[in-house]
Amino acid sequence: MKHAVVEIRDLAFAWPGHEAVLDLPALRIHEGERVFIKGPSGCGKSTLLGLLAGIQTANHGTLEVLGQPLARLSGRARDQFRAANLGYIFQQFNLLPFLSVQDNVTAALTFSPAKRARLTGSPEQEARRLLAELQLPDEALHRPVHALSIGQQQRVAAARALIGSPPLVIADEPTSALDTDNRAAFIRLLFEECDKQGSTLVFVSHDPYLEPLFPRVENLQQLNRRAA
Repeated sequence: MKHAVVEIRDLAFAWPGHEAVLDLPALRIHEGERVFIKGPSGCGKSTLLGLLAGIQTANHGTLEVLGQPLARLSGRARDQFRAANLGYIFQQFNLLPFLSVQDNVTAALTFSPAKRARLTGSPEQEARRLLAELQLPDEALHRPVHALSIGQQQRVAAARALIGSPPLVIADEPTSALDTDNRAAFIRLLFEECDKQGSTLVFVSHDPYLEPLFPRVENLQQLNRRAA
C-alpha cells in the first residue's frame, strides 16, 4: 500500500479578520499520484497550495505532508522542510530575471542539503539534464532567463521545482500564459519527469482543457464545506 503524501482532516483556514476560505473535511493524496485540483477563481486553490507548502498554517484541523504535521513546526522549520521536500512551480514562475537559466535551476539547491544529497551528478549536470528532458535547447543554459520566451521560462521554472527529486511537486496555474497545445505538451513532460524521480504531483488550475490529462481530479469547490 502506498503511503499518504498529503493527509488533511477537518482543516479550516481563514485570513485574519475574514471568514474561512477553506473548510475541508478530508483529502488524502498518495505517493506517486498525479492530482488535478480544479475550481473557480477565489475558491481557495492557491491558499490550499500555500498550506501544503507550509507558507501558511491552518487555523484548525490536521495537515500532514510526508507524515509531518506542519502546524507543529516553527516557521524556520517549515522553511527547511519545504526546501528539502517540495518543488513549487508558481503561476508567475518567480524566476530571478538576470541570473542565467542554469543558475535559476540550481538556486533551488542553495538552502537544501537534502536535495543536493539526492543528486547523482553535479548541480550543473542535473540542471542540464532536466532542461534537456523539458526540451529547452542547450544553447539557452547561460542566457539570462529574462531573454527567454514565456514557454521557455515555464520549463526553467519546472526544472527548478524538479531538481533534487523532491517527493512532492506542487504547481499553481503555471500554464495560464500558454496556448492549448503547448499546455498539453508541458503537462506530458512534467508527468514524465515526475515518474522518473518518483515525485507526487499536485496541480492546481481552472483550465478544463487540462483536466482529462490527469488520472485523478478533485473539485475543490465540492470538497470545501465553506463553498457548499
